[in-house]
Amino acid sequence: MTKPVVRKLRCAVYTRKSSEEGLEMEFNSLDAQRESCQAYIASQRSEGWVELAERYDDGGFSGGTLERPALKRLLADIENGRVDVIVVYKIDRLSRSLMDFAKLVEVFDRQRVTFVSVTQSFNTTTSMGRLTLNILLSFAQFEREVIGERIRDKFAASRKKGMWMGGCVPLGYRVDKRKLLVQETEAATVRMIFERFVRIGSATTLSRALTAEGVTTRTGKPFDKGVLYKLFRNRVYVGEAVHKGTAYPGEHDAIITRALWDRVHAILRVSPRTRANRTRAGTPALLRGLIFTSTGRAMTPTHTRRHGKLYRYYVSQEVLKCSPNAASVGRVPAGEVEAVVVDQLRQMLRTPEIIVGTWRAARLEIEGLTESDVRVALDRLDPLWDELFPAEQARIVQLLVARVEVSRDGVDIRLRVDGIADLVRDLAERAPHTRKAA
Repeated sequence: MTKPVVRKLRCAVYTRKSSEEGLEMEFNSLDAQRESCQAYIASQRSEGWVELAERYDDGGFSGGTLERPALKRLLADIENGRVDVIVVYKIDRLSRSLMDFAKLVEVFDRQRVTFVSVTQSFNTTTSMGRLTLNILLSFAQFEREVIGERIRDKFAASRKKGMWMGGCVPLGYRVDKRKLLVQETEAATVRMIFERFVRIGSATTLSRALTAEGVTTRTGKPFDKGVLYKLFRNRVYVGEAVHKGTAYPGEHDAIITRALWDRVHAILRVSPRTRANRTRAGTPALLRGLIFTSTGRAMTPTHTRRHGKLYRYYVSQEVLKCSPNAASVGRVPAGEVEAVVVDQLRQMLRTPEIIVGTWRAARLEIEGLTESDVRVALDRLDPLWDELFPAEQARIVQLLVARVEVSRDGVDIRLRVDGIADLVRDLAERAPHTRKAA
């Protein structure tokens, strides 16, 4: 008598764990699930069950979603006809969502794949088995939602007490035993940024200055406008913990005083366009008190607005007193003449004569100063010029330039060598170095 041929059933074992905790252990939860499933498959060997070598393990993935790499591979193999039976330790390992499980069962039925839970006995081919499955899934989904509510309630209660509940650690702090502690080096950088924003009133200008000075975030990235605005709106810096828009007193120490915080946010409440217009209108005249006509008459900075745009000029006293002189330049655009002066100034600061003269003037007050030191200091100023605040640019021009004469033939500049020496001394005392927030 011949034995009936037993059809081989290819069995795929699927395992899942919601968190990554313990996965690094030699024998973890996934291994325990797989071992139970393998024992069950072995008990059904007489029925033709054969375990597939492919592993479908999702460690650290929630059962409330189908976006899991191993599950996607399993579904792809099912669609390609490579799986006959799916074996799991418990139903909730496959899914904790009733809606998601209904989608999975639809795929299983279409491909004629059997679903088996090792610890829960039922048969999905009967109406009673499907009812049992739906009841079990409903309880699994209910359990997941209750756990989620408990976690959210605990998180909210902890935040109300001002506790740190994890996440990206703000610049200026470090975490020790789940508490935020002030990191003084970074905290000094945060205070400096807040204080300079109050003085400047422009995140764009401040961002450029910080980039030029080499001040970066903890990860080495520059402080662009987005990073600065995020920094200014982080209430952690005034010692508060925020949960869903509500601020509570925090357990940690504040880095920024309430007065400084209020001044920064008073500026932020003004629209960026209005602040930009104020910055432009408040731009100091670089050549105030320095610029003259070829006839020796002083030129006064003035401005006008047309169609909402600001136009700046330097006007001679002859024009202001209505006594035009044909040999003199009466009015020049401020931006153009300032650009010419700055460009000539940059070129002159690199000439050997200026470098030697500056060194001779400054070496008596700066011990050990060499010509090379002077050259390095003046070279350092050139690439930083465009990143300086307007007030700083004006201060340097007033320090370096003795007189600017404007004629129809061009612009003539007279330098103050002693002023250049003062600048070199200032640069030497504040030798710039790349500052990095930890």
